[in-house]
Amino acid sequence: MKLLSYETSQNMLDLLNVNILRVENVPLSASLGRILACDIVAKHNDPQFPTASMDGYAVKHADLEASPIKILGFNPAGSDETRVLQAGECIKTFTGSKMPEGSDTLIQIENVTVENGTIIIDTPVAHGSSVREIGEGYKAGDVLIQKGIKIGFAQIGVMAGLNTVMVQVALRPRVAVLATGSEIVDLGQESQNAAQIRSSNNYTLGALFELAGAEVLQLGTVGDDKTAIMKTFQNALESADIVVSTGGVSVGDYDFVKDIVPRLGAEVVFKGVAIKPAKHILVAQRKNKFILALPGFAYSSTVSAILYALPLIAKMLGRQSAYKTVAAKLGEDFKKRSKLTEFTACNAVVEDGEYYVNFKDKKVGSSAILTNMLGNSALMVTGEEDGDLAAGTFVNVILLENF
Repeated sequence: MKLLSYETSQNMLDLLNVNILRVENVPLSASLGRILACDIVAKHNDPQFPTASMDGYAVKHADLEASPIKILGFNPAGSDETRVLQAGECIKTFTGSKMPEGSDTLIQIENVTVENGTIIIDTPVAHGSSVREIGEGYKAGDVLIQKGIKIGFAQIGVMAGLNTVMVQVALRPRVAVLATGSEIVDLGQESQNAAQIRSSNNYTLGALFELAGAEVLQLGTVGDDKTAIMKTFQNALESADIVVSTGGVSVGDYDFVKDIVPRLGAEVVFKGVAIKPAKHILVAQRKNKFILALPGFAYSSTVSAILYALPLIAKMLGRQSAYKTVAAKLGEDFKKRSKLTEFTACNAVVEDGEYYVNFKDKKVGSSAILTNMLGNSALMVTGEEDGDLAAGTFVNVILLENF
């Protein structure tokens, strides 16, 4: 079987006609973790007027050498201060308060002594001290948050400051996940013998897709029965945008999935990619629905889901990229195991502002070792043309810390 290059498969994936972004409006309090579907633009300056950033006295800076300065009164936060300061006058002003007209400086409480309704300057301050200028935070028309961003605590706070009651977010694509194989035993089921394998793939991938912003439909496990697999796929395609299965795509006697997909009326986009792990991957499309048939080994299915399922989810959410790739320096020699494009579990650490790669506690073995993705894990990418690499070589690394 001739295998596509990794680069060609990614180009083909990128060219797929994916549904345009679908959106919905949700309350701000329900938007955490959702993908923003429109730019958030400031409608006014922040602050809209000079504002005190500390507790103190609003003064004319020129008066600091001419104390005592008469106190006119108080200016609590939130009050509509209308008094106009004249020479030799000050107003006690609190953090967040509008600076009185005519003032240009706030001198902190601890820098003055109060006597007989006046302040005496103990320690002068610079002109404009402790005053937030108009537009210090942002100016009207500024794009504060770009669409495609996953909404976090800071985005929530900024939008709340803009009085954003409802937020336009991307509708979550629905991804159905199932594991195939008669040897697979689902969670909670009693194992009949030690040769059976506890199901983990569908839960690993389900968690991965949820982190990426999708709504996940867990379909559990299906044995090596063509009719049962066919029916499960048909039902999944009725309710999901993407159907992801694990197992049944290799060349074994019980690998039925690769044969069933075309019978579903789906067009195979590609089958088999020159990558390690997961070269037996199948991507198909039926109208506006997608099928990804992934290998059954845990590490293999997870890597291929990152490389092929996450970009589809990202496109449906209107995001520019599915994951972050950085350049990192090898902290030790690396021995390449094949002539394929390899995705090797590694540790990515930052030292002096630069990414470094090491393989501490990463086991070399089959594509079943999911524990290699624990810790500060990342995927180091080495191309078909690469051989063994010496310490100090720069490599591309896919970060797994945030999708």
